[in-house]
Amino acid sequence: MSISCPPGQAVWTSLSCAEIIGNNIIKVILATENNQTLWDSYVLRHKDSTPYHLYAWKQAVESAYGHKGYYFIAVSDDATDSNLKVEGVLPLIHLKIPFGRGALISLPFCDTAGLLSDNKDIEQLLIAETLTLGKEIGVKEIEMRTSKSECGFKSNTLTIDTQSHKVRMLLDLPDGSDILFEGFKSKLRSQIRKPEKEGLRFKWGNINKLDDYYKVFSINMKDLGSPVHSRMWFRSVLEFYAEKIRMGLVYKENRLIGCGVILIINNTVTIPWASTLRKYNYLSPNMMLYWNFLAFAADEGYLKFDFGRSSPGESTFRFKAQWGAQPEALYWHNISLKKKKVVIGHSVPKRVSSNKEMAANLWSKLPLCVANTLGARIRKYISL
Repeated sequence: MSISCPPGQAVWTSLSCAEIIGNNIIKVILATENNQTLWDSYVLRHKDSTPYHLYAWKQAVESAYGHKGYYFIAVSDDATDSNLKVEGVLPLIHLKIPFGRGALISLPFCDTAGLLSDNKDIEQLLIAETLTLGKEIGVKEIEMRTSKSECGFKSNTLTIDTQSHKVRMLLDLPDGSDILFEGFKSKLRSQIRKPEKEGLRFKWGNINKLDDYYKVFSINMKDLGSPVHSRMWFRSVLEFYAEKIRMGLVYKENRLIGCGVILIINNTVTIPWASTLRKYNYLSPNMMLYWNFLAFAADEGYLKFDFGRSSPGESTFRFKAQWGAQPEALYWHNISLKKKKVVIGHSVPKRVSSNKEMAANLWSKLPLCVANTLGARIRKYISL
């Protein structure tokens, strides 16, 4: 049973429609800075949460790129403002593009996020609010990035195009790095020891090392033919994630040649970005970087390490698999508000893949200063 809203009420203001679920009246409110603790507390106790669900992701996106976040919270109506009972959350970013309406995405610039709720009724209430918001601001599509094959949206009235050709690689961690190391095959153990024998050193860094980090990261992105995130993006992530993020650095003598960051939530450590300078890859700085991240996670008692997104069969997939990581399917559900058909599990067309390879090859040939300037300007519009 729904409780009607006043005519013309905007769904993204302080309060949207309410619905009776069971014996409770559930309201959906829009999270503000004042609700950050409330939001994060729910995220931290939900079994399906990721570090990208934390309120810090919204703050980083808005601060660095200016895209507006709509973070819906479903709360019990009989709770007081000081003691709200949260029963579900849905983070959304309006990724607006020049000369277009853009899309609502949960969430851009990461592998998986999506809706968290206590039950299906709450899920449907949050989905209804999302559809209303999408129509109000005029987007043509909503994208939900999850590890669930079902997105919750009703396919008989909407176009749902689900891409499932990517996976994230997850490793269950033992109780301590010594046990983890001894469990590896002898070849992998030798590869882990190699960079130290070559004189490489690992250090933990912080925001004071951002310029050095960004130089390595941007060079690697150019070599890969990919527009680079802005320096402001990484500064924002480092600032807003605070104690839930750590930076790792690999040096050859006094030169930084490898870097990465890990995000921490509950029992999981996730690595969203890592880069090494290509001309030093023969020294295996990536092995030193990943091993130190894994050793930290195991020694600190975390249960799982998320290596991030890969395509099965590709080199990054094989690199992550050698550590024992297992694939978990990712489902990126694209819900169109304009058409009526359902496509599930398709892969990237060969022509699209070929065009991407051509663009990447051209980008890699740009001077670094040009690639960094252009990349930082257009990367905010690329949701990957």
